[in-house]
Amino acid sequence: MMFGRLRLTKTETVAATRSVASPASFVAVVFFSPILGGNWIVCADGSSGGAARNGYSGGLWSSAVAPSNVGLAVAVTVMAGLAVAFTVVYSRRGSIGSPWSLRRRKHALQPKQWNAFFTEEGRLNDGGVKFLKKVRSGGVDPSIRPEVWPFLLGVYDLNSTKEERDSIRQQKQKEYENLRRQCREIHERNENVCDSEQTAQSSSNTEDSQVLDPPDIEEADSSTRSIPVEESEKLKSEPTLLDGDCERSGVTSEDAAASDSDTTSSEETETSPLLATQEEVVNQEEETESSPLLATQEEENASASKQKSQTDEDFMTTWQRIIRLDAVRANDEWVVYSPSQAAVSETKARGIAIQVGLIDYDHLEPCRIFHAARLVGILEAYAVYDPEIGYCQGMSDLLSPLIAVMEDDVLAFWCFVGFMSKARHNFRLDEVGIRRQLSMVSKIIEFKDIRLYRHLENLEAQDCFFVYRMVVVLFRRELTFEQTLCLWEVMWADQAAIRTGIAKATWGRIRLRAPPTEDLLLYAIAASVLQRRKTIIEKYSGMDEIMKECNSMAGHLDVWKLLDDAHDLVVNLHNKI
Repeated sequence: MMFGRLRLTKTETVAATRSVASPASFVAVVFFSPILGGNWIVCADGSSGGAARNGYSGGLWSSAVAPSNVGLAVAVTVMAGLAVAFTVVYSRRGSIGSPWSLRRRKHALQPKQWNAFFTEEGRLNDGGVKFLKKVRSGGVDPSIRPEVWPFLLGVYDLNSTKEERDSIRQQKQKEYENLRRQCREIHERNENVCDSEQTAQSSSNTEDSQVLDPPDIEEADSSTRSIPVEESEKLKSEPTLLDGDCERSGVTSEDAAASDSDTTSSEETETSPLLATQEEVVNQEEETESSPLLATQEEENASASKQKSQTDEDFMTTWQRIIRLDAVRANDEWVVYSPSQAAVSETKARGIAIQVGLIDYDHLEPCRIFHAARLVGILEAYAVYDPEIGYCQGMSDLLSPLIAVMEDDVLAFWCFVGFMSKARHNFRLDEVGIRRQLSMVSKIIEFKDIRLYRHLENLEAQDCFFVYRMVVVLFRRELTFEQTLCLWEVMWADQAAIRTGIAKATWGRIRLRAPPTEDLLLYAIAASVLQRRKTIIEKYSGMDEIMKECNSMAGHLDVWKLLDDAHDLVVNLHNKI
């Protein structure tokens, strides 16, 4: 193509510029090199409808030596066109942008911002819309997490006043104290039962000593003393949910749980005076048949209350030792994030441990004794609060970050209750909740990357069981302490938006840009697998290898990149899943 040197007047330059019919055409036809040998190089597409002078009918290439004001006009016009082109080409999601894609420009919710969200009467502005938007984009500053989390987890309503929140706090405190009182009563009754058993055993040994030889006596005493030790060692050696191979724990496995429950139930039936024997049940039936009076409503209520009490006692007897072992074995990653708890005195720590019956802590530092005692107290209270689920291994991992941040046991407990309202299905023995979530992760991968999904099918790993641990403990083992809290906060903000109706009504632009979802965690889990698709497809030929790859993610994930990829999946797939 021939290039000719042409000198254009100001009027001609403007006319040539205006000849472009639309912004899209403008982007397509205007390219320039700012200064090439002191001249401007301009290309105008003839298809734009503008008249081209002295040039090719399909377009015009020209070089113009223009005055400074003309050059400035052309430069501004061209830059505007490039801006439009950049906007069209850059966005890989069209008009929808992720709230986490520009993480460097985002900042966590700060104390000054938090205070500014409230009106004079103590309500959140805009019903909490701006507050949730801020949390979703960058998390929360550690110094105000204890104040923010009760809003995110539903302890306080987003529209509540300060007076209403104070009233709720007092009510919640009474309820928590009542739960703790029930735990203490059950614990005391169990101790009394143990004492009576030991007394009976001691009496029996004394009587038998007249007929047993000394070696037999010694052997009998030894076997009696070794029972609790053997049970303790057995529990310590049991694989937990958080082992690297991600095997099911005894708590969440139906077979192991049934076996443990059967064993404990049989022991309690033989020794515990709190459980009705078969003989007592028969006597009660005979009395009911012979009595001409029908049971009153009060008697029915008393019977139901007694049955519930026995159920709670049965649970606590079965699981309280598991709670204590898990509490004692809890890691100390939280210590650097909670200086006040890290500096707790030994006297205070041991005093709280005694209150909850925690005795196996001689090898722990005061801060860890304090942490373990708080875990025991809150987990036991939750077991009584939600007897259907009770306690399962893995719950201590979810609670530990909460009590590391929140020094108030009452608010920490109710925040945990709010947290578990969404996570409790992870701990059901029928595993319905777990299977649903694993199935959803599998569908996300299938819709997003069919090649990876086919590879998983060939390995018989399409059920995505290799992400089981991520689902149960919500990325607690894959992310650092701080990253875990940021992910949880974004997830809680999504759930709060949906719970309060903001997502449907007044969410506005945020809803369009980043639609809230109850399943953000599952999209993030799928994103973490997709980030390693190449390695999984090219290197691995078995589910065990994929599971090891997933376990090796710990400490190597960028939470904001993870959320950005998760949002991409939400935008493109949430209507299909």
